[in-house]
Amino acid sequence: MTSLRLLVSNFHNPWFNLAIEECIFHNIENNQSILFLWRNYNTIIIGRAQNPWKECNTRRMVRDGIRLARRSSGGGAVFHDLGNTCFTFLSSKKDYNKNISTTIILDGLKYFDIHAKISGRNDLLVQTKAGERKISGSAYRETSYGKFHHGTLLLQTDLTKLAYYLNPDIKKLQTKGIKSVRSRVANLNELNSNINHKQLCYALQKEFCNFYKKQINPEIISLENVLKKIPGFSKQLTHQSCWDWNFGAAPMFTHYLDNYFTWGSVALHFDIKNGIINRSCIFTDSLYPEPLESLSKKLVGVLYNADEIKSCCKQWLLMWTQHDYLTDVVDWLITNLQ
Repeated sequence: MTSLRLLVSNFHNPWFNLAIEECIFHNIENNQSILFLWRNYNTIIIGRAQNPWKECNTRRMVRDGIRLARRSSGGGAVFHDLGNTCFTFLSSKKDYNKNISTTIILDGLKYFDIHAKISGRNDLLVQTKAGERKISGSAYRETSYGKFHHGTLLLQTDLTKLAYYLNPDIKKLQTKGIKSVRSRVANLNELNSNINHKQLCYALQKEFCNFYKKQINPEIISLENVLKKIPGFSKQLTHQSCWDWNFGAAPMFTHYLDNYFTWGSVALHFDIKNGIINRSCIFTDSLYPEPLESLSKKLVGVLYNADEIKSCCKQWLLMWTQHDYLTDVVDWLITNLQ
């Protein structure tokens, strides 16, 4: 017999919710199926094998306080705000497959007279006046002890923010990371103006119970319960929120920058591994190349992070105070790295 759990998070921190998801998955019981419902505030979520600098406009994110979170599953980058409903279906059953959770979602949407269909890319589509539009994207993960299917449903998300933060700067990056495929999207409230997060959660919970023919009450996650009842949560939360995981876990890549200044041209090549500059080469036709050559050496071992590089450059400028024009290089470099 399958044991069921319904979990609902009222926390809007992406690292918190992803830590919950991971801990639940690692501690899932035999023959258990779980539905976890949650949402995040102003976050870009990237797939396990993605490069955040390639997928997001990190400069805008830093400026506007948009969080970045890396999940453990594959797939592309997505924008979350409180207009999203996030779902995770977890199961330890060997015969569990994604069609079960997809059917539950589709049936849940029918409560609002919304009839969606599955596309070939594990997305859900609806018919709008402007044509077919994506309203949900999914990712999957399978291990020896279980499987999960998670994704988002667009209720009334700010689509301008979605395009704004998922539109990366045009940078000369070469990377082997998985690139997102952008799709035309729509909000569900375009089809039913009365739909909201609470109602949708209720519909999904009801269909989850109907599918397994068993009625259970949802468990509302509280910080006290998490710390007491979920083994390893604090450690997992530290991992989910750390720079090393969200940025440093990016696949190795190369960044090329070039610019022409009144005093000469500069071309800079970075190789970045685990979020750290492990090779740096600067080429210039400046009459005084020595300062730039020293900067190239000084940058090796520095985090590929605007604040860390800015700190390194400040120290470098103190070594070459007689060359005022070098501040132009620092301003240019920092502007193009964020």
